[in-house]
Amino acid sequence: MLKKYGQFFASILFISDSLTVFFSWVGAYSIRFQWGLFSSPQGVPPFDVYLLTSIPIWIIFSLNIKWFNLYEPLRGKSAAFEYFSIIKVASVSVLMLTAVSFFYRGVSYSRLTVIIFWAVVSVLMIITHALLRRGLMQMRKKGINLRQVLIVGSGDLGESVADKIDLHPEIGFKIVGFLSHIPEDVGKKLGKYEVLGDVKEVPKFLEEKKIDQLFIALPLNAPDCLEDVLKDLREEKVDIQVVPDLMKFMNLSSGIEDFDGLPIVNLTGTPLYGWNIIVKRITDIMCAGIGLVVLGPFMALIALLIRLESKGKVIYSQERVGLDGQVFSMMKFRSMLEGAEQQSGPVWASANDDRKTRIGNILRKTSLDELPQLFNILKGEMSLVGPRPERPHFVENFKKSIPSYMLRLKMKAGLTGWAQVNGWRGNTSLEKRIEYDLYYIKHWSFWFDIKIMIMTFWKGLINKHAY
Repeated sequence: MLKKYGQFFASILFISDSLTVFFSWVGAYSIRFQWGLFSSPQGVPPFDVYLLTSIPIWIIFSLNIKWFNLYEPLRGKSAAFEYFSIIKVASVSVLMLTAVSFFYRGVSYSRLTVIIFWAVVSVLMIITHALLRRGLMQMRKKGINLRQVLIVGSGDLGESVADKIDLHPEIGFKIVGFLSHIPEDVGKKLGKYEVLGDVKEVPKFLEEKKIDQLFIALPLNAPDCLEDVLKDLREEKVDIQVVPDLMKFMNLSSGIEDFDGLPIVNLTGTPLYGWNIIVKRITDIMCAGIGLVVLGPFMALIALLIRLESKGKVIYSQERVGLDGQVFSMMKFRSMLEGAEQQSGPVWASANDDRKTRIGNILRKTSLDELPQLFNILKGEMSLVGPRPERPHFVENFKKSIPSYMLRLKMKAGLTGWAQVNGWRGNTSLEKRIEYDLYYIKHWSFWFDIKIMIMTFWKGLINKHAY
């Protein structure tokens, strides 16, 4: 129900943005060539050429609106957050338009027109979004088209439902109160709302309060109550939504899916499916291939220096655990003496580790020892961005002592990651590292990967915990 009403508002925003993009492009042409503000030494280009260009512009904007999740609920965030997102969408779209026009030599578009378009569309989209949200909020405050909501369940789950509804005033739900399966709760207040009565009185309150929407949010330890409530609602016309008490078990991209008419609750999903997998894999191949070509001579020099300093293999292979627990051989430039772990066994390197070579110490501090992992990326064993892979010995220990540790394996291991660019690497808090890794998996997007790759160059290569 929340999703349905949210999609309706998103559709209104999309129609508004589509019209804004079109009229901004037409307006930019008029400002540049017809208002007399700027000279046109090469003459005025035909209007129909610019008009036809509005189609690919609209497509580019539509794609970026989706990639940047522009229509996601603000969930208590400030209006400035939405305005900044609009500017990002407009800026990236204009850059993509400029790149496309560079390869299309049929028409030479005025750069000044493009700049004017960027300014106009950014301002107008901010204004229209602000007006639409304010208009909808004013309607809801005046009680126009509100739906009366009753929540069955006064525990943590019921309170969570109320909190979510309060975060979405644009949907138009008005909570009238709770019903509880615990008699002692009747008359108490949960936040702003009162527990009106017992769950056995559902039909009575539906009639008295003129309820339009009923949310059943009973805990797992009250299965009999749920069955009784559903029996009492057989003859009612109210819209009924059942909220399963599985929130404490839900992780990552969890949700409910439809499998040929059978509802399936997905507790540990991953955002990488369908086109997302293809886009991420193509990005990995392209970037890793370019990286090996550009850095090839530099990598050869590193290999020569390693070989000159100490005997042994230049490339060191080490077993790591990757996607879905698959073990693979991760490649690194050797930074320690040959056979360094024969006596110590699998241990983490320390700041004053005497097993490191002089070249190896430099490589580790600058993360240059990781460059051979570009080959792992080409082979599909790793990705450019993702949780850093750990050794099987440590995985066995961590999965027993650290909650949710194994959820990291829902995403392919990465050369860099969200935890690394935020300083959580080496001998730092494992709990914080996992927290950042899970945040990355849950919020993954193509642009999030781009952001992490950019941040890697000034925050991820050199770190005080890299040793």
